Amino acid sequence: MSVTTHLLYLHGFRSSPQSLKARKMAAWIAQAFPHVTWWCPQLPASPRQAIEEVLAGVADWPRSRMAVGGSSLGGFYASWLAEQLGCPAVLVNPAVHPSRDLAKYIGEQAAWHDPAQSIFFDAAYIQELQALESQARSTAPQTLALIAKGDEVLDWREMLDRHQAGRVHLIEGSDHALSDFDLYKPEILEFLRLA
Repeated sequence: MSVTTHLLYLHGFRSSPQSLKARKMAAWIAQAFPHVTWWCPQLPASPRQAIEEVLAGVADWPRSRMAVGGSSLGGFYASWLAEQLGCPAVLVNPAVHPSRDLAKYIGEQAAWHDPAQSIFFDAAYIQELQALESQARSTAPQTLALIAKGDEVLDWREMLDRHQAGRVHLIEGSDHALSDFDLYKPEILEFLRLA
């Protein structure tokens, strides 16, 4: 098995590369794996545009030595990318039905890490999400899903049902942000072929 040399991390809805998990992972990589190419882009609100930009950004990456991680909506994108690119992915409380869940957020939305910033979530983005959701799924995905039963935003049962074909770590308690993220560092790094 190849060791990962390129790692992509995708933040969630209304989030940014300044999210706690993104910054922690960036620090883990910088400290222990300085040879690894790390990329955590600011994703546009349009799902189609987000996927296009990410695919363009990783176009030259070696498929056998890349991995992806993502949280919430970023976990949905990471799962989709892992299917398309054949690489391992760690999914933190990944969205399962974002077209349904985000329908109530159409319009102007404040950004989490800087309320002075905002995004506009267009009604057309629901169709873009539906197009991604409708694509065929692998029967043996290379995914590790960290699913918190205490998630106050997404239903852990839906996450478990969607990702049980891969590896799952079902966490008693915790929350949507996975505030105890550090506890899972060894498992995450091992699955991403970094440990």
